[in-house]
Amino acid sequence: MRELAEDLMTTVAGLRRVVRRRVWETMPGAPLRPAQLELLRVVETQPGIGVAAAARVLHLAGNSVSTMVNHLVDAGLLERRVDPEDRRAVRLDLTDAAHARLDHWRRTRTEYVAGAIATLPGGDREAIAAAVPALGRLITSLREER
Repeated sequence: MRELAEDLMTTVAGLRRVVRRRVWETMPGAPLRPAQLELLRVVETQPGIGVAAAARVLHLAGNSVSTMVNHLVDAGLLERRVDPEDRRAVRLDLTDAAHARLDHWRRTRTEYVAGAIATLPGGDREAIAAAVPALGRLITSLREER
């Protein structure tokens, strides 16, 4: 199992790295670090989330997320607004530019990977398709393990 786990993690990391590099070559604006992209995705799925809650979701220190928020606000990708119930807290929302950037990222990523999958032999395509549900269950198992 240890060898399978190591092979899986090496392969997934390589896949993510290759796709990320290729996709970001096509992206307008400065490239985002993976953690910044993850923060944008968290805010997208939980509009109005606070910095502390985002830090918990990302398993990062609050000051690290706060620094990322500052950079993303400066880049025009996040909006920070005062929480109406607690004037000391802020709520985060994506800007239209961030929505467009995430849409472009997803579309480009999907087209790139789909094109590569289409070049593989049928057996490889079937093996990948069969593995996706199992990988989803692995993610669920890892999340629940905490």
